Amino acid sequence: MSNKPVVPDSVWRNPIHFLAFGCGSGTVDKAPGTFGTLAAIPLYLLMQNWSDSNYFMMLLVATVIGVFLCDRTSKDLGVHDHPGIVWDEFVGFWITMWMAPAGWFPIILGFVLFRVFDILKPWPISWVDRHVHGGFGIMLDDILAGVMAFLALQGLLSLFGI
Repeated sequence: MSNKPVVPDSVWRNPIHFLAFGCGSGTVDKAPGTFGTLAAIPLYLLMQNWSDSNYFMMLLVATVIGVFLCDRTSKDLGVHDHPGIVWDEFVGFWITMWMAPAGWFPIILGFVLFRVFDILKPWPISWVDRHVHGGFGIMLDDILAGVMAFLALQGLLSLFGI
């Protein structure tokens, strides 16, 4: 028997759980965080041409909503940071892509960088992941991964002259 948490049926009935599970993208058996990040790309494509200030405001709103979604869903399920909760991956990827130029190269590079930081969890992400709990903790480690991936992406794009 697996120790992996079961995806609850409430994901398909409860709008809060549905959003926390990335509109269902977090329900896959393998690598739900990666699928959640992939599911964030079409939404990013709708926002990529927004002004930097409007995009930043969206990040703030998505973060506040995410703290609520992740906190409520984890409490309802009785599982802190259930692997299927991927709203935090949505926001982390969107942070990575803030101010990125349009095009598939930055999107693919941003995706890879965010996943690397989210999976490897270098300090201080690893510390936050272990010590900060609740919806804020679920969101914060991915916010930090997004900030680190943002800095790496901006540096690499500058290095490549893009």
